[in-house]
Amino acid sequence: MSKTEIKKHHIVIIGAGPGGYEAALAGIQLGAEVTLIERSGVGGAAVLTDVVPSKTLIATAEAAARVSHAESLGVYFSLDGKKIKPKTEIDLGLLNDRLMVLAESQSEDMRDNLIEAGVRVIQGTGRLDGNHTVVVDAIEDGKSERLEAKTIIIAVGGHPRQLATAKPDGKRILDWTQLYNLEEVPSHMIVVGSGVTGAEFASAYRGLGSEVTLVSSRDTVLPGNDPDAAALLEEVFRNNGIKVMAKSRAEKVVNLGDQVEVTLSNGQVIHGSHALMAVGSIPNTAGLGLEEAGVALTESGHIQVNKVARTSRANVYAVGDCSTFLPLASVSAMQGRTAVFHTMGDVATPTEVRNVASNIFTAPEIASVGWMEQDIKDGKVNGFVEKIDLASNPRAKMQGIDVGFIKLICSTGGTVIGGVIVAPRASDLIYSIAIAIENRLTVDEVARTFTVYPSMSESISNAARALHQPNN
Repeated sequence: MSKTEIKKHHIVIIGAGPGGYEAALAGIQLGAEVTLIERSGVGGAAVLTDVVPSKTLIATAEAAARVSHAESLGVYFSLDGKKIKPKTEIDLGLLNDRLMVLAESQSEDMRDNLIEAGVRVIQGTGRLDGNHTVVVDAIEDGKSERLEAKTIIIAVGGHPRQLATAKPDGKRILDWTQLYNLEEVPSHMIVVGSGVTGAEFASAYRGLGSEVTLVSSRDTVLPGNDPDAAALLEEVFRNNGIKVMAKSRAEKVVNLGDQVEVTLSNGQVIHGSHALMAVGSIPNTAGLGLEEAGVALTESGHIQVNKVARTSRANVYAVGDCSTFLPLASVSAMQGRTAVFHTMGDVATPTEVRNVASNIFTAPEIASVGWMEQDIKDGKVNGFVEKIDLASNPRAKMQGIDVGFIKLICSTGGTVIGGVIVAPRASDLIYSIAIAIENRLTVDEVARTFTVYPSMSESISNAARALHQPNN
C-alpha cells in the first residue's frame, strides 16, 4: 500500500436478512469495503421461510375469500346459463411450489443486487474472534479465512422456539418454516399460540378451507395489542368458524400417525390432522463468540443494542430479530442502514420504537403505530381518541366491508401520536398516520390534507376532524 493510499473502512456483516442486506448496500453507498456472510440464502428467513412465503399464502387465502363472497356483491358464477354458488378448492401443493419459487426468486434478485453493487458475498458461517476479526467457514469449499474488520454487524435472525413435549417433526407437528412441504390443505389445523404468527396462520388456513382450532394461553387473541382490535378479530374468528380456546396452555402434542393429539394443561385432549407450533422464536446468537468478544446479551440470548444498533462493543452492531429491538423486517432494515451511517460518520437518526408501524396480516389486517389508547388510560401519556367504524365509510360499503375501524390518537395539544386500523390493506393505510407521527403533524394539518372520495383513507381525515379542539 502506498503512502497516499487510504485503507478502506471494512465492514463485515454476518447474516443477509433485511438488516444485513440494507447494511451492505448502505456501506457500499458510503464507500466502504463490504463482506457479507450468509449460510442459507440472501434475504434470510424473512424471504426464504417466513415473511415472503407466509404473506403469499395469506394473499391466496384472501383471494379465495373474495371469490366465496362475490355473490354478496352481485357477481354470480354460472354453468350452462344456470347460477351456481362457487366453492373454492385449493391446490396446496401448487400454491406452496409457487410461493417457494417467489421466495427463491426474491432471494436471487437480492443477491444479484449486492454483487452488482460491489459487495463480496460468501456462502458460509461466521463467528467473532475478538471484536475486530471474523472467522469464516465457507460452505462451497469448506475453507476457512480470517477477516479483519473495522466494523462488524450481526444480523443472524432467529429460529422457531420448540417445546420439549411438542417438537416439530415436519409431518404433522410443524413450525412455520415447515408448512410449505404440505401437499394438501389440512382438514383440521390446531394452532398453538395466539400471538401474531398464530393469529395470521389461523386466519390463513381457515381462508384456505381448514377447520381451525386456536389454542391461546392468554385471555384473548393477540395479547398486548389494542384491546378493541384484538376483541374484534376474535369475534371475526369465531364468526368464521375458528374455535378459539382461551386460557388453554398446550402441555403436549403427539403425532399419532394419521392425526395429532394435543393435551392441554387442564387435562382436556383435542385432536386434529396437523398442529402448528407458534410459540415464539429464539435468536441465532449461540456459537458466534459474542460473549468472548465482550458483546452483552440478555438472558434470552438477544444482543443488547441502543437506538443506533450499537452493542456494548463500540465497533460491533446488531440488527433484526437477534437484537433487543422489535422483530420486524422493516425495523431490521432501518437498523442496518442506521448502523452503517453511524459507524461511517454519516447522519444516523436513532430508531424510535414508538414510531414503528406494524401490521398483523389477518383478515381483516390490524395495523398500529405510536401511543395506544391503553397508554392514555394507564396515565403514560395525555391525549384524546377518536374511533370511526368502517361500516360508515362509503368505500367500505361499496366493497361489502362491514367490519373494522380506524382509531386516531392525539395529544392534548392536538399532535397526532398514535393510531390503529382494522381493515383490509391496513398495512397500506397506516402509512399516512406514521408520517403524521414522524413529522409531528397536528390533527388539523391531517384534516386539511385532501383525501380521495370515496376512499378508506377518508375515515382517517374524518377522525382527525373530529379531534379538532376549538380555540377558547
